[in-house]
Amino acid sequence: MIIAPSLLAADFTRLGSEAARAQRAGADWLHLDIMDGQFVPNISFGPDVVAAVRPHAKKLFFDVHLMCLKPEILLEPFVEAGADEIIVHVELGERVAPLLWKIRALGRKVGLAINPPTSIAAVLPFLGQIDLLLVMTVNPGFGGQSFIHECLPKIQQADAWRRAKKLNYRLEVDGGINNQTVAECAHAGADTFVAGTALFHRRNMKAAIKKMRQIAHDNDPTLADLKV
Repeated sequence: MIIAPSLLAADFTRLGSEAARAQRAGADWLHLDIMDGQFVPNISFGPDVVAAVRPHAKKLFFDVHLMCLKPEILLEPFVEAGADEIIVHVELGERVAPLLWKIRALGRKVGLAINPPTSIAAVLPFLGQIDLLLVMTVNPGFGGQSFIHECLPKIQQADAWRRAKKLNYRLEVDGGINNQTVAECAHAGADTFVAGTALFHRRNMKAAIKKMRQIAHDNDPTLADLKV
């Protein structure tokens, strides 16, 4: 189970030390939400900020989520900034296939995200080309939103396809993830969990990460037979 604190929920006046805190606390990944004010109605940070944060969390896998209208102009800058994986949105339509190819050509892990209103069927043509599928469990653009429970069947379907097709993409969830919803998502088949306020807003992030990881593990359906 991968726990990925979202830097969007960190103290923006001290992003470097916040990233270092996540690393010390035992996070597996650092999730970076990149918003351009066009694809979503908010602006977060760009490649220069990611590059500045990178030296403070050298051991963490940088999971970069581009919620951007023109991600093609951002791929190389974020690779240079230290991204280990770049996620683009299936809602970009005919541009998705070349974007996935370009990310792979740049030597980075390939991620594909889907928003709550979009049918899960939209990702089906791309499942064999990706390393990670991100099922958004809130409408993207702002942190601190409530989890949309209607997204759980999409996670279940994505996991069913993964098993049926014998693929090994990670199944990530982002939005309203806390100790209650992480259990529901893990039970549905998710294995990678982005959490912002539930982790960065805790004084003891190490304990919060440890507890969240344990809850996810305890609700992993693949371990059900071992628990009997």
